[in-house]
Amino acid sequence: MSLEARDISFRYPCGCELYRGLSLSVEPGERVALTAPSGRGKTTLCQLLAGYLVPASGCVLADGGPVRPIARLRGEASPVQLLPQHPELAFDPQVRLGRSLGEVAGVGEACARAEELLGSFGVREEWLARRPHELSGGELMRLAMVRALSVRPRYLIADESTAMLDAVTQAELWHVLMGLQERDGWGLVLVSHSPALVGRVATRRVELR
Repeated sequence: MSLEARDISFRYPCGCELYRGLSLSVEPGERVALTAPSGRGKTTLCQLLAGYLVPASGCVLADGGPVRPIARLRGEASPVQLLPQHPELAFDPQVRLGRSLGEVAGVGEACARAEELLGSFGVREEWLARRPHELSGGELMRLAMVRALSVRPRYLIADESTAMLDAVTQAELWHVLMGLQERDGWGLVLVSHSPALVGRVATRRVELR
């Protein structure tokens, strides 16, 4: 049981090779920070782990099964969810936020889970009637976190997800995330340029070379 990158390589369309034979593993319950100087491909690796990009060689597995981009095209919930730095990327700009959450949560257990998370992250009911551009970055990130966690992922990837927020909001959201992670046991991959945040959150660090 783990999120694994097995001997993956990746090359940009321009021909620049970013990784060759990279392997790493994240166990359920871990909080792993990826560290490297800027420009070393941390965001690209996050997208590979979440299935948004496909490695040129090697594979990415979640609990033994392949992380397939095609699942996203079919509207299937992936076991690996990505929280991008810019939360507006998680939503259709033309769709009201309540509808966006409903499309993910659906009915039954997932819907109940979304209702619980809305309260945990302090989401106001009136936000759900708005479109993404009508909310602040902090408000929209709360909804992005609800959206990602409502499908009960086994792994969450946070790529500088709170970097654009003020210190108080960052601390509040990470307090909620860590509480849910410790309760539910999903694995977390974290990218942050804040040593203080990494020191507080991560149980292990992986340096990209």
